[in-house]
Amino acid sequence: MKRAALYLRVSTVDQHPETQLHDLEQMAAQRGLEIVERYTDHGVSGIRVRRPALDKMMSDAHRGRFDVVLVWACDRLARSTKHFLEVLDQLGRLNIEFISFREQLDTGGALGRAVVVIISAIAELERSLIVERVRAGMRRAKLEGRHIGRLPLDLDRDAIRRDRARGMSLGQLAKAYRVSRTTIRRVLKPSTTPMLKGVVQTGFAGFAKS
Repeated sequence: MKRAALYLRVSTVDQHPETQLHDLEQMAAQRGLEIVERYTDHGVSGIRVRRPALDKMMSDAHRGRFDVVLVWACDRLARSTKHFLEVLDQLGRLNIEFISFREQLDTGGALGRAVVVIISAIAELERSLIVERVRAGMRRAKLEGRHIGRLPLDLDRDAIRRDRARGMSLGQLAKAYRVSRTTIRRVLKPSTTPMLKGVVQTGFAGFAKS
């Protein structure tokens, strides 16, 4: 008999996971699965990166405590398509099946694995389209003569050097000119003129003997 872990999540504290729990327990019974652990994130938003119960479940997954993960819906598990695929990838590497009650998604079967591949392809296509739109926008802005990226700082470099010579500290200068200390250091850094290659040095040895 395969060991199953149930993952439940509700977004607000006034919601209750009993409905999810009832459906998942019924599904586990129908499939002949032994429930070994129930993980519940109560009052935790789906967009939060850190979720105590989910983190504990993934930690137990690496310890081999169960063979199947059951969730009520895919959006209960992950905060985004990317996160969803990352979790499925981790479970797949550990040979742990994933089953979703609402979507009837089961990675233990060929159809479920095919659906995951399709979701991955769609997510990759979406990322590619976003990157292409950004690049197209940057090209258009460049052709129109618009500046791309952060605007250069308009600093009175001579004034900064004068204030430094008067004894102002780096912190005082940064505060006065509303920039970082790193920027102040960059302004105060002396410019060095590179040595020109190929310059012939002259000296007494360069004169021919008379």
